[in-house]
Amino acid sequence: MKKMFFLLAFTAGLVACKKGAGDGGTSTLRGKVYGIDYNADFSMRLDSGYAPNENVYVIYGDHKTYDDKISTNYDGTYEFKYLRQGTYTVYCYSKDSATSIPFGTQAIIQTAEITKNRSTVEIPTININK
Repeated sequence: MKKMFFLLAFTAGLVACKKGAGDGGTSTLRGKVYGIDYNADFSMRLDSGYAPNENVYVIYGDHKTYDDKISTNYDGTYEFKYLRQGTYTVYCYSKDSATSIPFGTQAIIQTAEITKNRSTVEIPTININK
């Protein structure tokens, strides 16, 4: 009987210790942000290239607000390190070329899933209007 109780307690402990998406792991999400610069009314493209100093946000699992934020480096790359297995939402803000959204910005969203430890998941390039 004691062996059965120990086995049940051990199994319950393993189930309770399983953690969802979030920090504390060994994996990385990595990607780039590409910016396209337009004139004020978006009628003419002025410049484009990988965008430095853009804020990129990540949401862990089904959370409602962002869990971490990082800025892109000089060549538009970003990395969220030390993540566990799970589903993530990564986004960056872009000017709204149709000006149909209040405040004139919209989130450009990518989702990704980390399925194994010690892995790097590449996020498709996030294209934004500047």
